[in-house]
Amino acid sequence: MRAPTAAALLTLTTCDDDGSGSASATSSAPVAPAPATTSAAPASSAASPASSAPAAASAPAVGSVPSPNVAQTAGLTAALKAVDPALAADQAKAIGKALGVCQEIKAGKDDTTLANNAAQRFSGGSVTLTPEQGAVIVAAVKASFCP
Repeated sequence: MRAPTAAALLTLTTCDDDGSGSASATSSAPVAPAPATTSAAPASSAASPASSAPAAASAPAVGSVPSPNVAQTAGLTAALKAVDPALAADQAKAIGKALGVCQEIKAGKDDTTLANNAAQRFSGGSVTLTPEQGAVIVAAVKASFCP
């Protein structure tokens, strides 16, 4: 459904050589659609059970949230281990939770809500976090990949 929209935008933004801005339906070469920046990854690129943790670190962005690269993932993982080593035991899960924190940061939620939600999001199993620890996680997410 986005392809017709992209094609329409390409048609509307095409200018003639004389700068008149009139749309032209002809082209000397086919135009490939621009990569979408806000769409989810196609099912064929979804992580499989056999994927490694570094592959999860380079996963495509979720919505308008950037995914951390390998170096950012290492920094985030170290910060999570400083809060509680169990938080980084499953790197793929930790990155998924951090992406959720980043979505809330991008949504403009206040610091108290961010800290409380991060504490709840990362708590589970043998780990129960305080809002103060949640604030440390929020700071780590901001510092590593979600400014």
